[in-house]
Amino acid sequence: MAPTILFLLLSSLFISTSVVGLKQHHDDGFISVVISDKGLDFAKDFLIEQAIASIVPSQLPDIEKKVKVPLVGKAQVVLSEIIIKGIQINTSSVNIGESGIVLVVSGATADLTMNWRYNARTSLVPIGISDSGTATVKAEDLLVGLTVNLKNQEGTLKLILLDYGCHVGDLSIKLSGGAAWLYQVLIDAFEGNIASAVEEAISKKIREGIAQFDTLLQSLPKTVSFDKTALLNVSFVDNPVLTNSSIELEINGLFTGRSKVLVPQTYYRGSEISVPRGSPRMIEISVHENVLNSASSVYFTAGSMQWIVDEIPDQALLNTAEWRFIVPQLYEQYPNADMNLNVSVSSPPVIQVTDKDVKGSIILDIIINVLEAGEVIPVACISVNISASIDVEIARSNIVGRLELDEFSIYLKWSKIGKLHIQTIQSLVSNVLKTVLIPFLNSELKKGITLPMVNGFGLENAGILYAHPWIMVYSDVAFLNHSYLTQKLAYDTLYKPFISFL
Repeated sequence: MAPTILFLLLSSLFISTSVVGLKQHHDDGFISVVISDKGLDFAKDFLIEQAIASIVPSQLPDIEKKVKVPLVGKAQVVLSEIIIKGIQINTSSVNIGESGIVLVVSGATADLTMNWRYNARTSLVPIGISDSGTATVKAEDLLVGLTVNLKNQEGTLKLILLDYGCHVGDLSIKLSGGAAWLYQVLIDAFEGNIASAVEEAISKKIREGIAQFDTLLQSLPKTVSFDKTALLNVSFVDNPVLTNSSIELEINGLFTGRSKVLVPQTYYRGSEISVPRGSPRMIEISVHENVLNSASSVYFTAGSMQWIVDEIPDQALLNTAEWRFIVPQLYEQYPNADMNLNVSVSSPPVIQVTDKDVKGSIILDIIINVLEAGEVIPVACISVNISASIDVEIARSNIVGRLELDEFSIYLKWSKIGKLHIQTIQSLVSNVLKTVLIPFLNSELKKGITLPMVNGFGLENAGILYAHPWIMVYSDVAFLNHSYLTQKLAYDTLYKPFISFL
């Protein structure tokens, strides 16, 4: 099953971002999904292609009639193996209005094949005559239409079929074999029956297709498991917003704990999304900064932001001998003793989306532990306040990022080994951050992740825009004829590296 966002792209047909201004939003929706006119046409063409694939081939019910033929008498004519072999589309359109979403296919042609046979008795030939053969049928000027609507049903979407129908404009039959009178009989007596059978077959497929789409929409999950700690709330908020050119879908989008972890914060959307001018793409996904902040709160509350650091690239730094000139009293009390660092976040990191990038601030408590005779001895605690920014962009088919350290400060919370020279320690830690950890994280962020691909569909010509407090990803969608790509979650790419470097 395709994930929620992409499935809606392919099944609803209904969305545009060509307007300029402020979009309407609901207070509980922190992820917005919109599809442009290009996306609308793409989805329409894809769905029509899938609908044709479900119809072709289709076998229609046999048709049997008794007819009276001049100079021949009564004849029993049977049409069997009536099969729709192909459908060609001339024009199609989709329109959105107050009544719902209207899809119209016009000027279509359906090609059919069938078998025919008859038995006839006349006063001249009392034993009767019979014959059989094949025929091809062309149903022309087909007009197919349906009107649907989308409603929110307890956090999922329900697809409602409001109206539908199919009409055959003209019918032509070509016989292989048979008496001369048979052609006129088929035209006069069976044309309406064949046309009705085609109309009913297509109408039935419409009903079945809408029912299948509705079942699939109803089966979409309301939460997505992120990892063993967090769930992402992907339930829909309120009804889709329909205008004359677009539909906008609102998703809750906030993280929650999957255990008994409580997240007491309440989030507010604040300002609306300001849509920039420019060439529209097929799909636009806007993520509010509170999505990131809800993740921050969940992981903090769950106790996931605490680490014991006992291995670093320069392992000598985790021995008191390396600190004998910086903190001489540490070396004097614990000569040549190994150490580790107990790093914990003292409050949930704060994420803010600006008009240029994503900024984060985090306060850490770093407890210096000395390891002596199998005992862990806390000797000092330093509080570290870090502000950093991440610039995210899409390069070719990858999401990449670059991290920059904005501000960095430390102060001593407590010490069991006397007064420490904080300025010296700060200089050392700052140098390690700038020359080791930040370059390492940027090398990882530069690798990026491949844009997601679902059931052969992927994003193309994608870009990222910042509009406080929103991150907007806009992209075209294309069918990519290659293997599915392994994808990582945004947490692993953006949020987790930012936390990990600390």
